[in-house]
Formats: sequence, structure tokens, C-alpha cells
Amino acid sequence: MNLGILVITFLGVNFDFFFMLLFLLKKYRVSQVIIGYLIGVVILLTASYSIGVVLASFLPEWILGILGVLPIYMAIHDNDEEQDSDSKKSPIVTVLLIYLSVCAGCVLAIFLPVMVGESFNNFLIALLIIALLTIVIVFIVKLVADMRVVTGLMDRYGEILMKVCYILIGLYVFWDSGLISHVVAWF
Repeated sequence: MNLGILVITFLGVNFDFFFMLLFLLKKYRVSQVIIGYLIGVVILLTASYSIGVVLASFLPEWILGILGVLPIYMAIHDNDEEQDSDSKKSPIVTVLLIYLSVCAGCVLAIFLPVMVGESFNNFLIALLIIALLTIVIVFIVKLVADMRVVTGLMDRYGEILMKVCYILIGLYVFWDSGLISHVVAWF
């Protein structure tokens, strides 16, 4: 498992949610945001890994490299959804539901090809790393929430940076799975 790709994937997939964190952290306690966010991350990563295990049991790894199309598609396809966070639910459930509604499609589409073929031990390591990153990101976003310069830069360049990350992740999946070498060998 490539830890650099794991971190880039996490940052790229969750980049749009970082904006939501700015608002959620102004409305709820840090601990409530962390718990809701962590539960969502665990649910989606577990689903990605589980689907990957099923696919890997039926198909060779190089064919699964075709899943690299998913992150590239996500970069090209605009699917920005705004969610209303004014809910009667607890803050933790509200954060969880917002995370799932904003990020479920992206996380599943992008982490699935990254998690395909990984052992259960690697999955647990990835889950631990992503959980730690989740907590660190919440604290970082909390620190920069009031900085207008950072918010302005994210508003201006955030979308393009997220798309570049998605495309690079898709290309990495093509390469790491052996798909590219397999296709090149045909020629």
C-alpha cells in the first residue's frame, strides 16, 4: 500500500467537505464534528474495502485497474450538492449525514480502486491512518476557519486542485494495478 497515495486520496476526496467543516465547526463543538466525521469515514472506507474484496475475488488485479476511470470521471463530472445542515438531529448525526450526502459517491468511487487487492491488515492500517488524518484535518480547519486569506484561496483554486488530485489518483490506479503494462504488452 502506498501511504502517499492514501493521504493524497483522502485529501482530494474530502477537499470539498473541508469547506463544510468551516461551517460545522462554527456551529458545533469540535468533538461532535470529529465523531460524526469519523463515523462517516469508517462507514465509507469499510464499504470501499468490502466491495473491493468481492471484486478482487472474481477478477484479476490488472482488470480492476479499469476502476481508475472512476476518479477521473469524478474530476470531469461536476456534481456539487449543497446540503441543509439545519436539522433536528443531534450534532454528531447531522455531521455524519452531511458527510455521507456530500462525500459518499466520491469516497466510494475513488477509494474503491485504491483499496482493491489490499489485505485486511493493510485495510486496518489505512483506516487508522485516515482516522488520524480526519482528526488532524478537523483541528487544522478549526485553526484556519477565521483566516480570510485561506478561505479566499480555497474558494478560488479549491475546485481545480480537487480535480487534479482525482485525475492523478485515477492515473496511479491504472499504473499500480498493472493495467498500463498489460495493455502495452498487447502492442
